[in-house]
Amino acid sequence: QVQLVESGGGLVQPGGSLRLSCAASGAIFIRATMGWYRQAPGKQRELVAAVTRNGNTDYSGSVKGRFTISRDNAKNAVFLQMNSLKPEDTAVYYCNAKVGVLDTWGQGTLVTVSS
Repeated sequence: QVQLVESGGGLVQPGGSLRLSCAASGAIFIRATMGWYRQAPGKQRELVAAVTRNGNTDYSGSVKGRFTISRDNAKNAVFLQMNSLKPEDTAVYYCNAKVGVLDTWGQGTLVTVSS
């Protein structure tokens, strides 16, 4: 099993930056594909970025070039560096871990981009 705890959300002005962190417990972290998803009010949850156990990354088109996902297997952590934030990035951001049939979510952290 793996448990996930996100941190780093908050209020930021358009054009600003935030770094989200996800701390994972459980030995299977190193085998997991880790992802960041987000859900804006009234919208479905969507994939923002993912990183495989081997470090391969994937991004949604709306954040490519602005967001960077990374992982530190020694620290059981995954990060999302968000730059050039836009109001449409406002959402609850969730950390996700997938290993085989296991699909685990964190509790989410709110990111608000507003002037």
